This record gives sequence, structure tokens and C-alpha cells, in this order.
Amino acid sequence: MSSRRGVGLSAFQNRTNLSSQYASHGASLRSNHASSLQNQLSVFQSLLHNFALQHGDTIKSDPTFRAEFARMCNAIGVDPLAGSNVKGKSGSKGKGSWWAQTLGGDVNDFYFELAVRVVELCRATRGENGGLIGVEECRERVGKGKGIGGGMDISDDDVLRAVKSLDPLGSGFSIVVLGSRQMIRSIPKELNTDQSTVLEAIQVLGHVTCSMLEDNLGWSNARSETVIQDLLADSLVWMDAQASETEYWSPASMGLDDF
Repeated sequence: MSSRRGVGLSAFQNRTNLSSQYASHGASLRSNHASSLQNQLSVFQSLLHNFALQHGDTIKSDPTFRAEFARMCNAIGVDPLAGSNVKGKSGSKGKGSWWAQTLGGDVNDFYFELAVRVVELCRATRGENGGLIGVEECRERVGKGKGIGGGMDISDDDVLRAVKSLDPLGSGFSIVVLGSRQMIRSIPKELNTDQSTVLEAIQVLGHVTCSMLEDNLGWSNARSETVIQDLLADSLVWMDAQASETEYWSPASMGLDDF
């Protein structure tokens, strides 16, 4: 009996030692793998830096090229608009974004200037659209430079990055998706589910009526009226009382030619 008990305890101890060895080996493999990935990432970032210096003028002048370059940055974890913590030659931490450190202030200033123009446009049109404007419309208006200075050669991606650059300021500007469209919301109020549903329906159909909401969504008249009145109060929809039944349109879903 004692002999059997000793063999059992010995086997248990061996299994414990073996498990410990497996765990140690696994930790070593993970450490080596992480170190290898870090080295590869450093190489990619160095190549990206050299590429940026070589093609800096094109990045500054071509919105399509600039958007593709920014996607390359994101793919390896470089945020061009984020402040840098890399220490300079003097030992102090660098200030400004990666754009500014790599390409000088031109591209960095470009995005901040664009952000200012987006804010100005959103505030100027808030009475028309209730603080909800399409990214494409924003790009077209800023590109034409109506009422906010000269035009700028920009892409939708530039507009999205400019809005993102406002996040640290707590400005309340954000990107929301309604159906297939990206919209800039310049008011901190959140859209509830019913409001989003109505705005998406307007985007597809052009306009809605209360009876359309009731027939297609199975809503009660009270629910339809409530959500429409809330959208009207926030200027997110306009009312057309000339039809046989009052129709509701969204200025954010209209093109520039509709104004």
C-alpha cells in the first residue's frame, strides 16, 4: 500500500513540474514573439518616416495621396494627429503631432485650419440642419469656401480626421452613421433609436409622413407624432404642409443644389 501511494505522489509531482516547464516555455515564446513584432514595427515606422520625407510635397498637396498615407500610418499604429512623446536631442519631450515633426508645420496646420472651418460651417448651418450635416456636403462647402474664406482641396477623409482632431477639446463634435451616410453632429445631444430610424427612412425615401411611419413600421400615431415633433424642435427635419398630408424632409439628406 505504501509503495503504491509513493508512486502516485511522485507522478503527481512530475506532472506539476512538467506543467510548470510548459508554462515557462510558453511565456518565453510569447516574449520572443512580442520582441520580434516590436522590432518589425520599428522597422516599418522608420520606413514610413523616410517615405513621408521623400513624398512630403505630394502628401501636402494631394488629398487622395494624403488619405492613403494616413491609412498606412493607422495600419502600423501611428496616429498622425496625436501629440508625440518622442524625446528630441535636447532630452525634452517633443510637442506637436507626428505630421508636424515629420513634414513640418504645413500639414499639421492644414488639419487644424480645416477643423476650424468645419466648426464654422457647422455653426453657420445649425439653423438649417439642426447640427447634423453630411461629411460629403461639408467637404463640398469647405472646398468652395463659401462664407469661410478661400476654398481648400480636401477629401472626405480629411474632414473625418479634422473632426477627430477636435476630440481632446471636448467640443461635442462627432461622426454618426445614418444608413449609408456619415454625418457630422455638432450638438452633444444623442439621437434615440426612433429618431435615427426616421432620419434613415428620409434618406432612402426623400421624405416621410406620419401615416408612412405607421404603415411601414407599425408605430402608433402617438409614437410617430412624438418622434416627428422632437426632430422638428431640434431643426433636424423640415415640414411641408402643402401636400395632402404633411411631409417631413431632412435638410441633412438634401444636396447643395436643393438649397
